[in-house]
Amino acid sequence: MDIKTLSADFSVSPQILPAELAIAAAQGFKSIICNRPDGEADDQPDAAVVRAAAQKEGLAFAYVPVMSTGVTPADAVLMADKLAELPKPILAYCRSGARSGKIWEMAKTTAPVAVPSIIYDVVIVGGGSAGIATAASLLNRNRKLKIAVIEPSEEHYYQPGWTLVGAGIFSAEFTKRTEKSVMPKGVDWIKKAASGFAPEDNQVLLADGSALSYRVLVACPGVKLDWDAISGLSEALGKNGVTSNYRYDLAPYTNRLVKDLKRGRALFTQPPMPIKCAGAPQKSMYLSCSAWERAGVLGDIDVQFHNTGAVLFGVAAYVPALMEYVERYKAHLNFESKLVAIDGTAKIATFEQKNGDTVTRVEEKFDMIHVVPPQVAPDFVRNSPLAAASGFIEVNEATLQHVRYPNVFALGDACSASNAKTMAAARKQAPVVAVNVLAALEGKPPVADYDGYGSCPLTVERGKIILAEFGYGGKLLPSFPNWLIDGTRPSRLSWLLKDTILPPIYWHGMLKGREWMVNPHMIATA
Repeated sequence: MDIKTLSADFSVSPQILPAELAIAAAQGFKSIICNRPDGEADDQPDAAVVRAAAQKEGLAFAYVPVMSTGVTPADAVLMADKLAELPKPILAYCRSGARSGKIWEMAKTTAPVAVPSIIYDVVIVGGGSAGIATAASLLNRNRKLKIAVIEPSEEHYYQPGWTLVGAGIFSAEFTKRTEKSVMPKGVDWIKKAASGFAPEDNQVLLADGSALSYRVLVACPGVKLDWDAISGLSEALGKNGVTSNYRYDLAPYTNRLVKDLKRGRALFTQPPMPIKCAGAPQKSMYLSCSAWERAGVLGDIDVQFHNTGAVLFGVAAYVPALMEYVERYKAHLNFESKLVAIDGTAKIATFEQKNGDTVTRVEEKFDMIHVVPPQVAPDFVRNSPLAAASGFIEVNEATLQHVRYPNVFALGDACSASNAKTMAAARKQAPVVAVNVLAALEGKPPVADYDGYGSCPLTVERGKIILAEFGYGGKLLPSFPNWLIDGTRPSRLSWLLKDTILPPIYWHGMLKGREWMVNPHMIATA
């Protein structure tokens, strides 16, 4: 073991193997801290394996993962907590020992988090669709629960409506309400940002340095839209024909661009999965083409769809009907074509295109480009003990319970489940999480499971939708009989659902805990 002593109470080391814990104990160490996130290398033992070996040697253990990109203030706060509470001397490790040394230096000047005086029954991180729906479902079952919802935003958005804002069907204001108006009565709204998780202490760390304690945690902070992952995109958005329906303020610009374009080239892009609403990139293309078709100018517009993936849609049953529209609109499909840069002033988009093992960079001129940004887990999630190797919160796909911390649940876009990240998925997940949280509060295992349901209403033309509904493995899960709505074919009734019925169901049903057509499926008991 290559141990470097930094103080009488603290030393660092490169990756420690389970067999080396006996040596550490023999050298007098009392505690081990792992600062290396699981999954950094294929030959790296998971923290849980090292923990088990440490405990066999009578050593205390803590997991404080630090990403290779650097130590965050939240990391330092959590490290300060562990340095204050663990028996000394302490041996910390990461890949080389360097991160452990850096976080120790930061932690020395960071005060440990004060123990909160209130312990909530449930703390919910995130006041978006998933968080509000779960809080409402919990309170509908037990009004006595003490629940805190951590959400810094003052506004709440119906994001599925932004596609229709971009098509001029909804106004942007139609999709926005105040966060106060949707917050369930009876919860404590914590108007602060979460900065980290300390699951071993049953605490959520907040950006102001304080913390909240919980009996059960529900984590649903959504995804991070990584605009900066595409060179030049952040600076280009909102002018020179560069737009995205993934931002409230830009969706109206999409509509303006479509109305103004009479001839030229229109590009539509789709980044690597996962993204929220995987069908949204092509929805904007179809609705734009429908508008140009109605205006009689579609024949003068070169429509190009650049998809980082290799297929048009991930569930094969819906592809034939979608291809009919691709052919009708004469849209050109570019698969394995990834947007990497935009020069807004010159109106040039740069793509990396794969052809077997070869990757080439291709520049495309445009008059209009609709961009969907890459999407990743929020930084404070990726850098936390809750994260899977993907960066998302690691859960059992059926119960949505964390795989290592049984009093932690996650849902919505931030969880690692392989379902499509859609509002419809969160609507189906919320009741499952609610009943499983209540079971956890009673010390019981989960009682309900989630089938991976998600829905993507594919707006193929103004007035018609292909209603894609599916679960894990691409299994079709239609909500309506085939004679009423055949989800594999375009339907006017599906458009009515999207345009007229779903918005009030969202505001007055889902966010109020009214579980219409989404009653939780209970696990059969022997």
